[in-house]
Formats: sequence, C-alpha cells, structure tokens
Amino acid sequence: MSRRISLREFQENLAHRLAEAQTGERRGLLGVQAGNENWLLNLAETGEILAPPPLAHVPLTREWYRGLANVRGTLFGVIDFSSFHGGVPIVAAGHARLLLVGAKHGVHSSLLVTRVLGLRSEEDFEADHGPPDARPWVSKRMRDMQDHPWLKLDIPQLLAQGAFLDAGAD
Repeated sequence: MSRRISLREFQENLAHRLAEAQTGERRGLLGVQAGNENWLLNLAETGEILAPPPLAHVPLTREWYRGLANVRGTLFGVIDFSSFHGGVPIVAAGHARLLLVGAKHGVHSSLLVTRVLGLRSEEDFEADHGPPDARPWVSKRMRDMQDHPWLKLDIPQLLAQGAFLDAGAD
C-alpha cells in the first residue's frame, strides 16, 4: 500500500522543489568514502547504487579485483576502490556499497566503496590549492566547509586507464 501524505506535506514538498528549480540549486555530486579518502562523483555519470551481492572469486587477479557480481543477470567486475589506490581493503558488508559506474559507459565494472555519504553540491566545496594529484582520474582536489579533503572522480578517465582495466595478476 502506498504511503499517504497530507495535502500540506505535498504542497510544502512541491514548493521546495520549485524553489530549487528556480534558483538552479542542484545537488549533482554523489559523495562516497573509499578507505580513508572522500570522493565526489558526477551524479549524471554514476549508475545504480546497491548493497554488495555475493561475489564470485576470480583466480589469478590483482588483490583489488574482488570478483564478479551478478546484478539481475548481468555480470559486473567489482573493484575495491580503496585497495585499487593502495589502501585498506573494504569489507563488502555493513555500510559498503557497490556503484555500477561503468554501465553508462558500456563497461560492466563497479566500484566497491566503504559507504555512500549522500548528495552534495559544487557550492559546498572550495578548491584545494595543494599540489595536483598524480592519478589522472582525479579531476579536482577540493575541501568542504570543515576543511576535509575531497577528490572529484572523472569516471570516463578512470574507465580508460589500462591499470584499471587490466585486473590480471602478473
């Protein structure tokens, strides 16, 4: 049965959405944590977010390649995004989530992240003027109002990297 809302709630929600549309305020970034790093992903480039399903181990792969996930009959390669950057491996339980980032780009790959931190707006951050990040998939370094560092992920750039696509062990 669908949830019933009062006319007042409906009108308040509608007024809030109209005000956001008129001011142009959009929360177009998805904040995630992968290990000890906070990342921002363009919401338009991000696919589905789901709890990690059971993973099928794939032998002779790098440690950051966690295996295959069957998502409604489609197999997705699962990359531990923290371990990929040399961080601590993520436990695929609890708050951990799977981001199907490659589906919109024709690549069946996904990122395992520690947790999803919610929607953010570009206006919530300011530029970090420190040295540039050496990873080509980091498009910007930013800081939030609490001075925490954030990295903006360029998903197409990540998916184009040979190091990301080559999960076979040496």
